Amino acid sequence: MKTIRPLLSRLLIGALLPLAATAAHADLLSKIKEKGEIVIATEARYAPYEMLEDGKIVGYGKDILTEVMKDLPGVKLKQLDVPFQGILPGLTAGRFDFVATSLTMTKVRAANYAFTLPISTADVTVLKRKGDTRINKAEDMAGMVVGSQSGAAQVQLLREYDEKTLKPMGKALKEVKEFIDYNEAYAALASRRVDAVAQALPNLAPLVKERPDVFEIVMPPFGPATYYGWVGRNDADSASLVALFSDGIAKLNKSGKLAELQQKWFGFTMPVPSDKVPTPVN
Repeated sequence: MKTIRPLLSRLLIGALLPLAATAAHADLLSKIKEKGEIVIATEARYAPYEMLEDGKIVGYGKDILTEVMKDLPGVKLKQLDVPFQGILPGLTAGRFDFVATSLTMTKVRAANYAFTLPISTADVTVLKRKGDTRINKAEDMAGMVVGSQSGAAQVQLLREYDEKTLKPMGKALKEVKEFIDYNEAYAALASRRVDAVAQALPNLAPLVKERPDVFEIVMPPFGPATYYGWVGRNDADSASLVALFSDGIAKLNKSGKLAELQQKWFGFTMPVPSDKVPTPVN
C-alpha cells in the first residue's frame, strides 16, 4: 500500500496539471464565455454612431455591435455609457473588456491598443454657421477660434494642420477651444462663441441634415484619410476577443450589411478596408 499510494498520487497530479494550466492560461474571450457576460464601454454622445434615446444606447455603432454579438451566443452584453475622456484609461485599468465607440485610428492609439477593422471613414472637415462667407476652405480658419472635443483625435489633427500647413503660409489659428463633447462645440458655434468646429464628416452630415438653417459643411476635408475603429487591450489575453469583433465587422462589410447600416444612419455609404487594419498616417 505504501508504494501504491505515492504512485496513485503522482498519476492524479499528472492528470490535473494540464487542466490547471489550461484554467490559468484561459484568455479573456474564454473567461467571458465562461462568465456569460461581456462589459463594453461606449460614449453615447456621438451621433449618429452612439447616442441615447429614451435612456437606451442606439446608433450605427450599436447596430453593428448587435450584429457582432450574434457570434457570442449565451453571452449577455453589459454596455456602459462612459465619458470620452475616461474610455481608454478605463480600458487600460481593466474596468471593461472592450471599447465599442468610434475611435479615430492614430499612431499613438495603435501603439497602445489593438484596433479592429474600420467601421467607417473619419475624414475631418470644417463645420461653419450657415451663410458664413468668411470660410470657404480649411485654410480660411486662420485667425479664427475653432472648437473640437477634448481628447479627440480631431483636436490633434487640427493643431497639426495649424503647424504644418497654416504657419508655413504665414497664417495661424487664433485659438483651439476644447469642449467636453461635440454637442457643446456645436452649441458654441451656433451662439458665435467659436467661428468653426473641426469634426469628422460622417458625424456632420446628419447634423446639417437636421439643422440646415444653422450649420453648413465646408468641403473638401482636410488632413490625411482616416478611419474609425473599435479597440481592445493590446495584449495576448485580449487578442482573440479583438479578432472576434474584427472578423465580425469584416463579415458585415463583405455581406453588404455594413453599407446597409451606413445608408440607414448617414444617408450615404463609406467603403472601408475589410481585409487589413489600415496603418495610421498620424
